[in-house]
Amino acid sequence: MKTRQYRQQRRKETAEQTHRRIVDAAVELHATVGPAKTSIQAIAKLAGVQRLTVYRHLPDEPALYRACSGRYLELNPPPDASGWQHLQEPGDRTRTALTALYGFYRRTQGVWRNSYRDVDDIPALQTVMEGMQQYLDSIRDDLLKAWRPARGTRAALHAVLGHALHFTTWDSLQRQGLADVAIALTVEKWLRAL
Repeated sequence: MKTRQYRQQRRKETAEQTHRRIVDAAVELHATVGPAKTSIQAIAKLAGVQRLTVYRHLPDEPALYRACSGRYLELNPPPDASGWQHLQEPGDRTRTALTALYGFYRRTQGVWRNSYRDVDDIPALQTVMEGMQQYLDSIRDDLLKAWRPARGTRAALHAVLGHALHFTTWDSLQRQGLADVAIALTVEKWLRAL
């Protein structure tokens, strides 16, 4: 009886290790070549398994993107709002939030650049990326409360904050040579001008 339990446990551990290798291979390929250029064959080769094994573990695109996203965010968690929610002054709060988010973008830019490039062509990726947008929307809403917008400025503050939180905004400005803190300070100035 113990031998049978041992074999079952060993088989389960092996299956979990194989699954992890497959997901890690997908994560690496999405970060380097992008989701649209990542094939099941490339994932299998990098993971050291057959294509059929990949399909057994991740039977369709939604399963692949959910597993990949979950693993990626486990390894690279986005900033937690508790790092700035205690700050009352809106400029300090916004600058702290943006600097944390921009540091996250800097560390993970390969996967975000590729994902935003490919998202319109891959419906399963769109679903996963909606989770990131919800996260950004929650930060925007939190920061908007801190600004206590005057009558007539709420829509503009909402739009500027939403724009400032987006990866492509950070990416464009950092490619122009601005450091993360400089981008956050620039956004704060935009917001104060409203």
